[in-house]
Amino acid sequence: MSSLSNASSDRDEKDLPVFTPMPWSLQEIREAIPSRLFVRDTARGLRYLFRDVVLASVLWHLASYIDPIFKNPAVVQVLRPVGAELLRWSAWSVYWWFQGLVFTGLWVIGHECGHGAFSDHRSVNDTLGFILHTALWTPYFSWKISHHRHHCNHASMERDEVYVPKTRSDLGIPHEHSIDWDELFGDTPIYTLFMLIRQQLLAFPAYLLCNVSGQKNYPKWTNHFDPTSILFTKEQRNVVMMSNIGIAAMIYSVSLASSMYGFWEVVKFYGIPWLAVTHWFIMITYLHHTDPALPHYRGQEWNYQRGAAATVDRNFLGWQGRFFLHDVAHFHVIHHFFPKMPFYHGEEATQHLKAFIGNHYSYSEKPVFAALWDNYNECQFVEDKGNVLFYRNKKGQAVLRPAKVESKEL
Repeated sequence: MSSLSNASSDRDEKDLPVFTPMPWSLQEIREAIPSRLFVRDTARGLRYLFRDVVLASVLWHLASYIDPIFKNPAVVQVLRPVGAELLRWSAWSVYWWFQGLVFTGLWVIGHECGHGAFSDHRSVNDTLGFILHTALWTPYFSWKISHHRHHCNHASMERDEVYVPKTRSDLGIPHEHSIDWDELFGDTPIYTLFMLIRQQLLAFPAYLLCNVSGQKNYPKWTNHFDPTSILFTKEQRNVVMMSNIGIAAMIYSVSLASSMYGFWEVVKFYGIPWLAVTHWFIMITYLHHTDPALPHYRGQEWNYQRGAAATVDRNFLGWQGRFFLHDVAHFHVIHHFFPKMPFYHGEEATQHLKAFIGNHYSYSEKPVFAALWDNYNECQFVEDKGNVLFYRNKKGQAVLRPAKVESKEL
């Protein structure tokens, strides 16, 4: 399973490689990881946080010079108006790229806090996590609760919280042998690109507001802002309201900043980098949990460790992903096994995990934008029946088949 590939159009399904679910217990896997790698160091975490805050501040300060420099009459005279504008927007693009990565790194630290991986002290985790996530439009406690449930139930068709695959019946695909797949999935590349961009920019707000891509068994209006939502228990309602107060404070703060400095100034310095956070976060999580070679489970075939292994590590943006994003994409599989392990131990712990579970560890070197396009097209639906499931593409093809499956379920 470590090699992620595409199905060929002419391959008979009975000849597909066979997948056997992972046999080990979570305790056996944990014993393969040195205990020192589970130790959280608050001071070390604070150093990473301080670094990111400094980077964000420096980039913000440097960006404040972009318009004054390239709108300066002397500069415009030398570069000509078109040249000055071209360089001005190029400079803004550089700022948006790197500030978006830095903001995403800050969001990742908030995510670490939500898991209790930043510090041994709950008050430190929740205080910093609340500040960081609220500043980036994430209801900290509300999302922390549903995200914890996602980790506890990942890859379970019945209980997972997000990225739950659509089934054949969800899409109204008949079980006939002769199906016009082009009629069902014959979207133009332009339309597919539009839908993909929509996913990248709106999927996270849509999930928080409307449960888009979430558990299909939830009521229609399930969301992260209703304290009485099925997502939360009665005991959790107060912290959900606290998260809502934080978001309300952000609405007020951004409105105030827009009135003081101008709406477009807020968009340039803060709004577009925040959109980049949404894009990177959705891209990272989508590619972690969505691939033709990753299984989903029903019933008793699922357990926690099998769900944790149903993720894939990726070489995400090379050194930039490692430095700015705190290895969140490079070493995500180990995070699903042990979410309280701090991110700075992810690389070493992954080597021990890989040595123990072997081919049940998944890694992909495919360039991430190519992987995003391919997986968006290849991962369409799973079958209505069966306890070990793999995504099928726009031709109804899978790349793996379970070791034990009845032919009628294929």
